[in-house]
Amino acid sequence: MDTLKSLFLVFLTLSFFSVTSHAQKALSEVTLHYKISIEPVNDKSSTSRSLDGADLSVYIRGTASRTDMTSSLGTESSIFNTKTGNGFILKEYSGQKLMITLNKDNWAQKNKNFQNMKFNIEAGDIKIGEYKCKKATGVLDGNNFIVYYTSEFKTVNNDYNNAFSNLPGIPVQYELESGKLKFKYLLKSIVNDNIPDSKFDIPKTGYRVMTYDDNQQLKKG
Repeated sequence: MDTLKSLFLVFLTLSFFSVTSHAQKALSEVTLHYKISIEPVNDKSSTSRSLDGADLSVYIRGTASRTDMTSSLGTESSIFNTKTGNGFILKEYSGQKLMITLNKDNWAQKNKNFQNMKFNIEAGDIKIGEYKCKKATGVLDGNNFIVYYTSEFKTVNNDYNNAFSNLPGIPVQYELESGKLKFKYLLKSIVNDNIPDSKFDIPKTGYRVMTYDDNQQLKKG
């Protein structure tokens, strides 16, 4: 009887390690690098190539996050901390440098189209690069929002991008439509390493500063 009990305990232990070894890895500090390509939705002649080949880097550390998009036109960054409710947007185009300050309400307004997005997840897996992915489909502005994600990893901070707060993993490939263009994002690497404090520091000089509300009024004008 003692032998049977011992074998049973060994079986439970092995089963436990088998389950945990396949558990999703939670990343509290991670950098995601994406390549951006664009293509026309209908008319090929209307395609602008100014953003084709652009790069998107996403830095996540605890409650802080930063996204940098770099293209031939310039750079644009969004930095936000979900704990403090403060953030800012940096834009550098044609030698002009602008900083737009954000509070919690501004962040919610900026991302209102993505809030509470629900995804339908299809059965089966698809391999994209080195990642085993599942296909998830949501609806954004009346159009299907298709995301292929890996469930091997997840970010502890799910609010770094409101579009993916309900996604059970890290997006590997996704597409967004804007006007006559379709933007395709493809994950190139996941770097699980220390991110310097400077990535989340607010610049002290060199930028024209305005509030998010003032910038919205300027766009309307």
